[in-house]
Amino acid sequence: MKNPKTILITGASSGIGRELALSYAAAGILLLLTGRDEKRLADIAAECAARGAAVKTTNIPVTARAEFAAQLAEWDNATPIDVAVANAGISGGHGKAGDDVETLLRNIIATNIDGMFNTVNPLIDRMRARKSGQIVLMSSIAGFRGLPSAPAYSTAKNAVRAYGEALRPLLARDNLEVNVVFPGFVRTPLTDANDFAMPFMMEPAKAVRIIRDGLQKNRAVIAFPWQMRAMIMVITALPRFMGDAITARALKKKR
Repeated sequence: MKNPKTILITGASSGIGRELALSYAAAGILLLLTGRDEKRLADIAAECAARGAAVKTTNIPVTARAEFAAQLAEWDNATPIDVAVANAGISGGHGKAGDDVETLLRNIIATNIDGMFNTVNPLIDRMRARKSGQIVLMSSIAGFRGLPSAPAYSTAKNAVRAYGEALRPLLARDNLEVNVVFPGFVRTPLTDANDFAMPFMMEPAKAVRIIRDGLQKNRAVIAFPWQMRAMIMVITALPRFMGDAITARALKKKR
């Protein structure tokens, strides 16, 4: 969407969400920001306000379906949301000895899939009625193929990709734009938790420039860096045993 005025960003207290909020912050813009860390969310809200934006925040987790839906309805009733960025997400690699792997898996699924549903689904009918709106789903390069270095994360991001692919043609008839973003490794607190090799690491500011450009052009797929996208496309095209052998090597390459 060109020139949106009211932008919702979940997971805005750090990483790509934080950088995206800063990139949109300007006079005449209303930012609706969510995040789990109250202090970091307050800090980014203050930075955005210093750039001239109006800012509203909430610490309601995206996993709290009813509460979060009520907050979205309150915000949308006051000022219709132009762009909804379902960015909130967590990772956790493949787990370490002693980790409660099952709990980790369930938390990743709850935040990355249920949280995505809880962000966009309450707004879809509202946007359809207005015949205007943009829905942005944050997947990952891991959303193109299951990776043994992050099985639960790959599962979640594959689901995000599939939902975005389904929504885009479904909602196009109502003039809604749907875009799925597939970042590679971006330097954020999320990637700081990884203990495997992360090639072609990108800084958040550069990632956001690519995202913003893709959103303005309404690209269905916004995947970067190009080297990671090319690599994963090659792996998915190979015979299964070859792709498995290549992805398994990532488990042996510690930072």
